Amino acid sequence: MAPAALRLALALAALYCACASPTDASATATTVPPYVKQCREDDPHLTQCFIAALHHVRPFIAKGIPEIELPPVEPFRLEELSLALSSGPGGYRVTLRDLDIFGASNFTVQRLALGGAGKPFEARILIPQLAIDAKYSSSGVLIILPASGNGTFHATLGDVNALLRGRAVVEERQGDDGAAGRFLRVQSLALDLAIKTVRMRVRKAFNNNRILTEATNLFLRENGHEVVKAMMPQLRGKLADVFQQIANGLLAHVPIDLILLPAADPSPAA
Repeated sequence: MAPAALRLALALAALYCACASPTDASATATTVPPYVKQCREDDPHLTQCFIAALHHVRPFIAKGIPEIELPPVEPFRLEELSLALSSGPGGYRVTLRDLDIFGASNFTVQRLALGGAGKPFEARILIPQLAIDAKYSSSGVLIILPASGNGTFHATLGDVNALLRGRAVVEERQGDDGAAGRFLRVQSLALDLAIKTVRMRVRKAFNNNRILTEATNLFLRENGHEVVKAMMPQLRGKLADVFQQIANGLLAHVPIDLILLPAADPSPAA
C-alpha cells in the first residue's frame, strides 16, 4: 500500500461521522458528489487538505444524505447510560434512556496525525457545544431525600475536546458500481473526552414534586462535572462504537481513488 494511501486511510478514519461520505450507486470514477472534497497525492499540504475535506462534509452529515441512505447526524442517539452517583444500598442511581445528542457535526479539527508505518492515527477535535435530551429515571436517596422517579433530562456540555485514536486498513474489493477498488475499514477506534463546562437539569420529574425536582437540580448544578465523570467510561465506549459503525458504513461505499487523486492525474481537485 502506497504511503499516501495509508495517510488517506488514517485521516478519513480519524473523524467518526465526518469521514468522507459514500457515493451513490450511480456515481462513476469521474463523478464527484458534492459532499466529497478531493485531495491530490502530491499536495505538500496534504494533511491540511484532509482537514478541509472533513470540514467540507459537515453540513451534509448534519442534514443527512438521502440518496445514500445516510440519516442526519443531528441528532444522533445513544440508547442508555446508567450511573451510580453514590454508594451503599440506598445509593442514588440514575438511568438515562433515548439520549438525543445535538451538535456533533459542528466540529473543528485542531490537529491531525496521520500515522503510518503501523502507527495509529490521531485526531483532536473541538465541538463548541453538545446538547443532550433524554428520559430520566432515578432511585435511592439524594442527600437525605428519597429520590425515586421519572422525568426528562437536559444537559449542555461546552467546549468539548475529543481525542480520537485508531487504526485503519485498505481493502481491495468490488464497489457499488461493480468495479474493483480500494476501500477503507476502521479496525479500531478509541475516544477520550475533556469537557470544560457542564449544565444539567431535570424537568417534569417526581410527579412534579417541586422539592425533589429542585433538590435534584441543585445537586446537578453543584456536581455536574462529577456526573460527567461517572458517565465517562460508558460514554467513551458507546460513542467510539457508534462512530466506528458509522465510519465503516460510510467508507464501505467510498473508493479511495475518488478522494485521493494521483500525482499524475491532470484533473483539478474539487
